[in-house]
Amino acid sequence: MDGSRATRSPLDARLAVELERLRETNLYRTRRAVSGPHGVELVVDGKRCVNFCSNDYLGLAADARVAEAARDALRRAGTGSGAAALVSGFNEEHARLEQALAQAVGRQRALLFGSGWAANLGVLRALLGRDDLLVADELNHASLIDGGRLSGARYVRVPHRDVAAFADALTLSRDAKQTIVATDGVFSMDGDLAPIAELSALCVRSGATLLVDDAHGFMLRDAPAAEIYVATLGKALGCAGAFVAGSEMLIEYLIQRARSWVFSTAPPPAIAAAARQALSIARSEPERRAKLLANIARFRTGAAQFGIALPAQQEPTPIQPLILGDQARALTASRKLFERGFWVAAIRPPTVPRGTARLRITLSAAHTASQIDELLQALSDSLS
Repeated sequence: MDGSRATRSPLDARLAVELERLRETNLYRTRRAVSGPHGVELVVDGKRCVNFCSNDYLGLAADARVAEAARDALRRAGTGSGAAALVSGFNEEHARLEQALAQAVGRQRALLFGSGWAANLGVLRALLGRDDLLVADELNHASLIDGGRLSGARYVRVPHRDVAAFADALTLSRDAKQTIVATDGVFSMDGDLAPIAELSALCVRSGATLLVDDAHGFMLRDAPAAEIYVATLGKALGCAGAFVAGSEMLIEYLIQRARSWVFSTAPPPAIAAAARQALSIARSEPERRAKLLANIARFRTGAAQFGIALPAQQEPTPIQPLILGDQARALTASRKLFERGFWVAAIRPPTVPRGTARLRITLSAAHTASQIDELLQALSDSLS
């Protein structure tokens, strides 16, 4: 029978209705294939463009030295680790990377995970249970939200960056066996910072533990003080994977109880080698961070000159959202930019709250001044 004419199953029939609803409300998402390295200049669906929606903040995703480190490890260690780390998958490259990461963020030890999602779920499910309390920012990354829900703990989400609301929620800690306060360090869609100093002080007073997911701040600023520090390797380091850093006791406990780590195949050794090389470059070349800050300042200054309204930031970050509100308007602006040779993704619900669809513009140390200036002109034209 011709598959295209076959009767749809009940599942496919239900899914077809939902997919059509997503299309009608401008919430349908599509993938675009990149050819070659994922740098600032790339080929997307056959079209050359400048990438302004990547998290490659230090321009290391296409760095030849990082690729060579991976190739060298591939020759020595092969393509895969073959098993979970507690079985036979723990390679010397993993051990070296964990040591380097712990040193970089000033912690006793670090534990390598396959992704930031796995790290956050693993930590929260390992440390929290029914008698515990989790207090979390409402705009935390989805991995922290899902980890909190799956932990079984009492889960209280508080208004974004509202220190007073955190303080109120922590009064509930009197009835909890233990309490964790969880927050992004740099919020991925707005680019603003968590009030780490204030939250840390609240934790000290209440006896709670602070967890910071610093995925978008790692290697761009000093690691914030937090008993549990989580970050990813797929953003500023241009590689893949994530890690949790903290005390000797914390890491040993996660090795025993973090299910997303215990029951996952260890990352390929070549990825660990690449990440260690990228970490070394990021630490030894502070000019990359300086260039990124200069690019952020140039973009924000130029946006003001063009009358492009960006949210205020108490400290500049590479994430510069242009909130347009309506998802159709965001999609149209993104399409017009792509036609001009600039890739800026339209971010829509449920990734961001309803009514806040946006262009999430991200800067990299690898962007040139002319690329930023040309993007600003294209933005101005696309929004007029």
